[in-house]
Amino acid sequence: MRIVIKIGTSTLTHETGQLNLRRVELLCRVLGDLKNAGHEVLLVTSGAIGMGVGKLALKERPSDIPTKQAAAAVGQSELMYIYDRLFSEYHHTVAQILLTGDDFGHEDRLTNFHNTILRLLELGAIPVINENDTIATDEIKVGDNDTLSAMVAVSVNADLLILLSDIDGLYTADPHRCADAKLIPEVRQITDEVRSLGGGKGSALGTGGMKTKLHAAEICMENGVDMVIMNGADPEMIYELTDGKTVGTRFYAKEKRK
Repeated sequence: MRIVIKIGTSTLTHETGQLNLRRVELLCRVLGDLKNAGHEVLLVTSGAIGMGVGKLALKERPSDIPTKQAAAAVGQSELMYIYDRLFSEYHHTVAQILLTGDDFGHEDRLTNFHNTILRLLELGAIPVINENDTIATDEIKVGDNDTLSAMVAVSVNADLLILLSDIDGLYTADPHRCADAKLIPEVRQITDEVRSLGGGKGSALGTGGMKTKLHAAEICMENGVDMVIMNGADPEMIYELTDGKTVGTRFYAKEKRK
C-alpha cells in the first residue's frame, strides 16, 4: 500500500512543547518497518511551530505572524534533524518537502510535486512533508495539517491516510465530557450529524481538532482514499491497522481508485 501518515503536534510533543522522544523514536521504527515490508510511506508532520516555541523558550504559542514564522523556522530545522537521525538508524533516507496552499492550486507546481514524490518513492526515500509556515500567509496557507495530509494523499493516489491524534477516533460525543460516549468504528458518509460531532479546536500548541479531521475525511472519501483517525500514543497500533484489524475510526472512500 501507499500510506500517508500524519502526526499532529499534540502527539508529537509533550505539553511543554518539547519533543516526545520515546514516541517519535517508536514511530520512526514502525514506519521504517512498514517500508521494509513493502509499503510506500509518506509522513506529514506537524510540530514545527510547537517545537520552535519550546526551543525558543516562549511561554505559549505566538499569535502574531512574524513570531509564528520565526518559531517555524527554528522548529522545522530541528524536526528534520531528528527525523533524519532516527530514520537513518533503520537505514532509511528522508526527504523534506514544504508546501503552501498555492502549490495545490497551481497546475505546474502540483505536477512537479507529484512527479517528485513518485521519484522519491522509486528511489526508496521517505518524504517528510509539512506546510511552509515560514513563508505562508493567510492567502496561501492550507491552515492545518489534517487538510494538508488529505490533499497530499489525494495528489499522490494514496491507498490510505492515517491521522495520528490524541484521541482514539470519532466518538458519539466528547469523550472528555461524556462518560457514555462511544467510539464510532466506521463512517461511510459524512452527514450533517457526523459533522456536528466535530467540536472545536485541538491542543494549545496545535491548530487542528476533530472538525479539521472530518474535513480531511471528506476530501479523501470524495477522491477514492480511505482515511483512519487513531490514537498516536502507541505507534505500534499501526501494525494492527495494516494487518486489517479495526483500529480507531475508518472513513471509507465512496469509490476506490483503479
